[in-house]
This record gives sequence, C-alpha cells and structure tokens, in this order.
Amino acid sequence: MSQEPRLFTSESVSEGHPDKVCDQISDAVLDAALAADPKSRVACETLTSRGLVVCAGEITTEAYIDVQTLAREVIADIGYNDPSIGFDANSCAVLTAIGEQSPDIALGVDAHTSQSKEQGAGDQGMMFGYACRETDSLMPFPIHYSHRILEALAAARKSGRYSFLRPDSKSQLTVEYDENQNPTRINTVVISHQHSDNVSDADLHAALRTVAEETLPAEMLDSQTRWFLNPTGRFVEGGPKADAGLTGRKIIVDTYGGMGRHGGGAFSGKDPSKVDRSAAYASRWVAKHVVAKQWAERCEVQVAYAIGIAEPVSIRCDSFGTLNRDVFKSDNELTDKVRAHFGSFLRPAAIEETFQLRRPIYRKTAAYGHFGRDEFPWEQLSQLDSL
Repeated sequence: MSQEPRLFTSESVSEGHPDKVCDQISDAVLDAALAADPKSRVACETLTSRGLVVCAGEITTEAYIDVQTLAREVIADIGYNDPSIGFDANSCAVLTAIGEQSPDIALGVDAHTSQSKEQGAGDQGMMFGYACRETDSLMPFPIHYSHRILEALAAARKSGRYSFLRPDSKSQLTVEYDENQNPTRINTVVISHQHSDNVSDADLHAALRTVAEETLPAEMLDSQTRWFLNPTGRFVEGGPKADAGLTGRKIIVDTYGGMGRHGGGAFSGKDPSKVDRSAAYASRWVAKHVVAKQWAERCEVQVAYAIGIAEPVSIRCDSFGTLNRDVFKSDNELTDKVRAHFGSFLRPAAIEETFQLRRPIYRKTAAYGHFGRDEFPWEQLSQLDSL
C-alpha cells in the first residue's frame, strides 16, 4: 500500500499587495523618525483602499516627519505611479491621525522609570524564532522560495523584461517531505500576478513559469509538478483598488510560512522598544545559532515578556525530536544552555544594542520576509564561535 506524501504549503505576497503596501509605508515612517531621532517611539498603522491612504498611530519624536510625502514615495517606488493601474502615488489622498505615545506605556519602557531600572519590554507577549536545515539560509523551503519567486518577478517587472506585469502578486509552494522532514520535491506551484489588459494568457503564463523555473532548484521540479498560473483567469484589477490593505495582516508571510509558531504580534511600523518585533528578531538569531552549531536539525525558540520588565519571563527551546544527543540529553538541557549564553542578549536594551536597531533599516524588511536574508543583522551568526 503506497503512503501518501507529507505535504507542507507556504505562501508569499509581493510588495504591491495591498497589505504589503501598508507595511512598507508604516516602516518608511519608522525609518524617517529613527533617521532624524534614534530615540523615537513609533507605532504607525496604515490603511489603504481605492485611492486613499490613512496613517494612524502614536509617535513620540523630535523629528519632523512628512508622512504624506513618504507614503507617496513608497507607493511610487512599488510601481503604482499611473492612474491606469488603478492606484496612483501622485493622485491618491493621504490622511493622518497620529498622536504621541501614552505616558503610561512610556513609564514602563523608559530605563529611569521602569520597575527594573533598565529599559523594560514595551508590552507583554510571547515571540517565536525558528530555524531549520532546509535551505542555506536555515529557513523552511516553502516560504523561502515563495519569497524568491516574487522578488524575481518584481525585478523582471521593474527592469522592463516583462513590462506587462503589474505590482500585485502572490505565490504559493506545496512541497513534499520525507519521513525525516527533508524536502524532496515541489508538488505544486501557484502564482497569481496582476498584469496589463493587453497581454495574452500564453505570454503571461510563459513569463511566470520562466521566472519561477529560473528561481527554483531544478532538482526539486519534475514532470509531475503541478502549475497553477493565474488560475482564475484575468488579474487586471489589483492592488488597493481591488482590495483594502492594512499594516500587520501578513504575519505568517513575514516569518516562517506557518512552519514555526507565531506569537501574534505584527512587526511593521513598530520601533524596537516593541518586543513584538525586536524579540522576534532576537529569537530567530538564537534559533539560527542552535541549528548552525549542529545542536539540532530544527529549533524553535520562544521568549515571553511582561511590560516594563527587562528580563524575559520565560525562554523555551523545542528541537522537534532532532536534538543532537551527543551534546544534549533533552530540550530542557538545550534551553538551559541557551538561557545561560543568550539570556543577557534577550533584554530589550541588549537586543537593540546587539543589532543596532535604532537605525533606519526597516522599510526593506517589509516585503519578501524579515528572515533568511543576510543583509539583516539578526541573521548574522556572531556568537557561533563563542558557543
């Protein structure tokens, strides 16, 4: 009796997806604040729909931030700069509703007033980091390559190679795994891409498949791989004209594609005093070290915080049965080692210092994944030799 393959699916969305437009605007506002005033406190949320952008939230800063200009620059850079596409950076309305951070929250975060007398966590909550051996970046295969397909298609659109492509798109990969949780082949590729009205289905499908095949490992594709390219047919109307977008609505796309757990807090628009973001980055850094050190084939690190308290209230490691038994007898032993070595790094002020997070580095995180990209400091294995 044949055994059904073990399948896992992850998706990504492009920079032109309405939710990602909002993430990028929120992070552009954050970057502008940090560039002028590194001590800025920012919580910026964005809504976009049918020619309208609304930026709201709380910002405490010495900087002047021209939110309207920033929003238009982001929208234009993405490629929404022509009314015929349905959303135009030059003509869309940009509204703002921004106040200062609550003094009650600031009281618990500021070092001189927090209960621990050092910078406290900006909120309670739990955050997860994950790493595995499925790719060179120590990311799960399905989400890693879902991102890479859309990055390549965006490059082909912007370079003029396929000028009929438009900014909004989605990808999805279903991957088969063996009994040891190793990816063995790509079962299904799904790509939906906005396009101009004058391109034929044949030309569009050929372009999408060509770019995908150039991006995916050839040995993972075969004659049985299923391809669904714009399976609903035409996709002319897209972006904010077709769907409303909101900051923080693609948290699984931003992280591990569902393979690692998620604490629920979104990233974009938040300065690093918000542990939803900074501690998720630090947890990924720790998990990546565990896997790179060959202590486990897969590792998930959970940390949790209380608002205003610097030290994590809990740290937990899960190797999913892949622990290197020559080094550790149990996940509890691994957790003890992680706590002993990395515990001091997981305090909010230490996270900010280790990764130099009070720099304008966030807008580029807001599309194609916050993890698995070497340009980001939390992806660097800076502690590997000292473990």
